[in-house]
Amino acid sequence: QVQLVESGGGLVQPGGSLRLSCAASGIIFSPIVMEWYRQAPGKEGELVANITGAGTTDYSNSVRGRFAISRDNAKNTVFLEMNSLKPEDTALYYCHVKDYYSALDLTFHYWGQGTQVTVSS
Repeated sequence: QVQLVESGGGLVQPGGSLRLSCAASGIIFSPIVMEWYRQAPGKEGELVANITGAGTTDYSNSVRGRFAISRDNAKNTVFLEMNSLKPEDTALYYCHVKDYYSALDLTFHYWGQGTQVTVSS
């Protein structure tokens, strides 16, 4: 059984920084994509950033230039460095892992429980 555990959320003032972590435990085969989503009250969920196994990254326009996603393949952990935070970044942040088992050509999707980020003065 695979579990994703996020950490690093909290309350921060506008302009501040936070670093989120998401550690996957259990049997992971080949996490081909690791992603961060966020969900704010009354808004649609948003894909914030993703990173492939090769290290290719992509970001939503709303966070590009302020956030940085990275991963530690040896520890099956993905990080989200968030800088210059704005009140509109307030949301529940989830990580998602797309895992691939090549021997049977199977894809698995795992989700964390989320970590709250609140940006407020």
